[in-house]
Amino acid sequence: MESLKVTIIQSDLHWENVAKNISMFSKKISAITEPTDIIVLPEMFTTGFTMKSEKLAETMTGKTVAWMKEQAKKSNCVIIGSLIVKEEITSPSTDGRQRGVKFFNRLVWMQPDGDFYTYDKRHLFRMAKEHENFSAGNKRLIVDYKGWKICPLVCYDLRFPVWSRNFSLTETPAYDCLIYIANWPEVRKTPWSKLLEARAIENQCYVVGVNRVGIDGTNHVYSGNSVVINPKGEAITTVPEHKEVTQTVSLSLKELTDFRALFPVRLDGDEFEIIY
Repeated sequence: MESLKVTIIQSDLHWENVAKNISMFSKKISAITEPTDIIVLPEMFTTGFTMKSEKLAETMTGKTVAWMKEQAKKSNCVIIGSLIVKEEITSPSTDGRQRGVKFFNRLVWMQPDGDFYTYDKRHLFRMAKEHENFSAGNKRLIVDYKGWKICPLVCYDLRFPVWSRNFSLTETPAYDCLIYIANWPEVRKTPWSKLLEARAIENQCYVVGVNRVGIDGTNHVYSGNSVVINPKGEAITTVPEHKEVTQTVSLSLKELTDFRALFPVRLDGDEFEIIY
């Protein structure tokens, strides 16, 4: 498949209200009239960026994951978003925590056939004490879908380029598209925009960044600034700030592979190893 259609939903969120957010996104998804391959929702799309992990956590058999499965089947496309998930731990974990319940800011990649993949946010935003209320993931996810390799990441992960590094000294890049879902406040919108461009340029890939708008329950203001960027670092969408917007964009695999062949910077990259 040469092209991939991605739909971004830049939306306000109902603070800590799962039922209202699910209802709202059901309407937004139903309003999409053109065929699409992937629908991207913001980080913690059912609650907003809350630290009440124990109170608001669901299991992987809970209502949000079931809703994502229903929506993916109904829309015949992938649905991506993150939510607060709890898991029972039956043995000591690698991060030193003992048996009990762990909470994750978990991205779910839900396919129309009901199969799904998950990614637990690696970099937890300590300025909001996310690291005190959630456990960090330690494994990157790359999904093969319709001829594309796609790497979905979450918000603060954007600031750490090693984690999203695409190249080693090989002919084959690890992925073709990075997707970042976020609750990224307006006060830091400049780093958001510039780092998304940088990730596209340095990794020679498409980058999709989906952020929320509105004001959350801690009075943080979000301007959105959602965007799709091509491998040259150029925005190929125009999404207004502070507006709820649903927009579909087509990505070209041929344009990507042609550009990589013409300008093969990966062949001069540096070898490295991530040590956990």
